[in-house]
Amino acid sequence: MSLSTVLFLFLAHLGVGIAFTLVLVSKDAGIKFFRFNAGLAAALIGVALAFRYGALGSVPEGSSGTGRLALVALDCAEASVVVYWATVGRVLARIRPGILAFAVLAGAMAIVAQALDVSADRTLPFRVLTVASFVTSAGLLGGACTAMILGHWYLVIPSLQVSHLQSIVKVHMASMVVRVVVVGAAIVFAIVSWEPGLGPNFSHYIFSIAGIFFWQRMLFGLAGPAVLSYLTYETAKIRSTQSATGILYVDFFTVVVGEVLAKYIVLATHVAV
Repeated sequence: MSLSTVLFLFLAHLGVGIAFTLVLVSKDAGIKFFRFNAGLAAALIGVALAFRYGALGSVPEGSSGTGRLALVALDCAEASVVVYWATVGRVLARIRPGILAFAVLAGAMAIVAQALDVSADRTLPFRVLTVASFVTSAGLLGGACTAMILGHWYLVIPSLQVSHLQSIVKVHMASMVVRVVVVGAAIVFAIVSWEPGLGPNFSHYIFSIAGIFFWQRMLFGLAGPAVLSYLTYETAKIRSTQSATGILYVDFFTVVVGEVLAKYIVLATHVAV
């Protein structure tokens, strides 16, 4: 495990997650909103790819090549997002949705391949849970980031309907619920399936000194965003977009902290929390 691998996974998931959520935002948000978010997603994926040589070092000899497949798919996602960014509000209006859809598909393939690479030496249930964890991580990161930026966009377009913010916050809350379910399933399975000789005892890890990372991940990455996303929705319901945006800034920070820790834990313990 290396810092470059943690950063590679986190930045890739955040960038692809933003691309995921752009599909769900109304065109009423305006050309500049989509251009800004596409540029942000492209920058994040680009920085993630800058760490790819460190990440490639984690691919074991004789592996199936899923680590390299993840990089190829992420390269395709990056190229598609860049093309989408370059054409927003300019040309290719009819095929831009197709470009974004291809970026989402390539990004999803990259995330699945990353999960299979990280869990290559584990049993099938662990691999399935790792895939689910990585996909829901991207969804949670993308939803939190896009909701935060859309909330800020009411300063750019004051006439924008508050229903758009309410909708994306609902998406964020839904992704939060799914993320909690997947993490809970991964933790329960790791504890109940452990047998002597099958690797470290995860329940022992939780209550060891190293388990401080696990509890921080639970507090900042799941409990915090769960409360804050609900507060954001209630604030958006009374049309207080500035207050909702302020809460979303804090919400996004807690999600980032939680998901960075989640990447560290999955690489350290092979449990996809």
